[in-house]
Amino acid sequence: MTSRHRSSESAVSATADAHSLTPRRRTVVKAAAATAALAGPLAAALPARAVQQAPAFLHGVASGDPLPDGVLLWTRVTPVPEAIPGSGLGPDTEVSWTVARDKAFTDVVARGSTLATAASDHTVKADIRGLRPATDYWFRFSAGTTDSPAARTRTAPAADAVVTGLRFGVVSCSNWEAGHFSAYRHLAARGDLDAWLHLGDYIYEYAAGQYGTRGQAVRAHAPAHEIVTLADYRLRHATYKTDPDLQALHATAPVIAMWDDHEIANDTWSGGAENHTEGAEGTWAARQAAAKQAYFEWMPVRPALAGTTYRRLRFGRLADLSLLDLRSFRSQQVSTGDGDVDDPERTLTGRAQLDWLKAGLTASDTTWRLVGTSVMISPFAVGSLPASVLKPLAKLLGLPQEGLAINTDQWDGYTDDRRELLAHLRANAIRNTVFLTGDIHMAWANDVPVNAGTYPLSPSAATEFVVTSVTSDNLDDIVKVPEGTVTALAAPVIRAANRHVHWVDTDRHGYGVLDVTAERAQMDYYVVSSRTRADATSAWARSYRTRSGTQKAERVYEPV
Repeated sequence: MTSRHRSSESAVSATADAHSLTPRRRTVVKAAAATAALAGPLAAALPARAVQQAPAFLHGVASGDPLPDGVLLWTRVTPVPEAIPGSGLGPDTEVSWTVARDKAFTDVVARGSTLATAASDHTVKADIRGLRPATDYWFRFSAGTTDSPAARTRTAPAADAVVTGLRFGVVSCSNWEAGHFSAYRHLAARGDLDAWLHLGDYIYEYAAGQYGTRGQAVRAHAPAHEIVTLADYRLRHATYKTDPDLQALHATAPVIAMWDDHEIANDTWSGGAENHTEGAEGTWAARQAAAKQAYFEWMPVRPALAGTTYRRLRFGRLADLSLLDLRSFRSQQVSTGDGDVDDPERTLTGRAQLDWLKAGLTASDTTWRLVGTSVMISPFAVGSLPASVLKPLAKLLGLPQEGLAINTDQWDGYTDDRRELLAHLRANAIRNTVFLTGDIHMAWANDVPVNAGTYPLSPSAATEFVVTSVTSDNLDDIVKVPEGTVTALAAPVIRAANRHVHWVDTDRHGYGVLDVTAERAQMDYYVVSSRTRADATSAWARSYRTRSGTQKAERVYEPV
């Protein structure tokens, strides 16, 4: 774990971001409709007392983006019962926060307040500064006579600190309708995380029963229709934030989150999305702006640039973490097998972001360079998979089911960006780069080859650990067979066609725990017993590590 080095306490200050963005005007009819949409599935999930009494903190509290001297705190207050998320209703309400070194709040180090308004959907952010590095803190919010639950957070180590270890939870792809978030509960119960990474698809945009449920939702989300407007996105975020396991994890450690596509719409690119119909669902610009506004309102995330999530955090001399926004700037996806995947005019990252990433990797003086990427960077060729596996795999990836060579939504569809990045790593002798990935609903441990066709005779430029989904469909869910059935058939074929792949599990749900020391970075993969049971158990499945200086993954036979 992180070394607990001592430093003198600096003067504590706190600033608040009360979300100055103003939503579009909504009619009383729209506000009433949003209220009615929530009254069923969401209100039913809330404690009866909380719905009747206000102000109340119904969506938990959270922290995120830890810095050596501070952290971003978040909550949402319900000032009156009718102030349902997305409704535009409810009075301005003063919300205060308290930060202390102890759970009993006897050693208070920061206080402050701000005004929660309908313009920000009554969400509150407090950017606390002046804290000590690598230190646990407790915080809570208050409104009127009501206190929120207390939560733990943790600051990052000082930039020049010699850190002996870091431990991060790693998750992605959590579909409310597809199951319960027990993976979050098991991560929260550990109590040993410096932070946790959410690599995208924190929410899903689809209409009820449309995705990953085969018409049989484990639990209903709100609103029931596909989310398109600002009110819709706010209400969907609010639904997810009522989950007790998600609230528990947010109350245990700071999150470091980035979006993928489903926070906006399936297969998002800079000018549209597969799951957006221009005209019928309004303009893409309006939908994208609404989704991003709701995201920054409802998530403890600092936007590095307006409307983006790419940013970099540092954890002493041990590691820095670059988080990529692979949706805001990308060119439109092309068809499978299309030669345009190699077109240098097409981009996944956008020029400015790729240059930022390359410059940051070159300038980094930490032992490890972690890169959060929402889609897999390792090449993925399917080879001779039988039709029984190929068709559900293609369906999962949203690709033509007649044949499959690559997933063009991943870096495979933007090979010039990948080639430039990997060449940069090799040309500048940049070692110890580890890509941390979600999206694909499977667990992988990969080397990242410079030339997959000649690997392993050609070098590996980095390693990649991919975590499976929290609940979203993987292959056994799609073909409705017992867990492990598809992996037994598909994994050997996938590995034979992709010699840089050390392991792939196509069937199970769960999470990862990344443990980093100066000597190695190790991913422990955990699986849950069921996505449909709220009391699902958790078990260790596999572990892989990359040792310093090797740029290759290797199996480890026990977790850290």
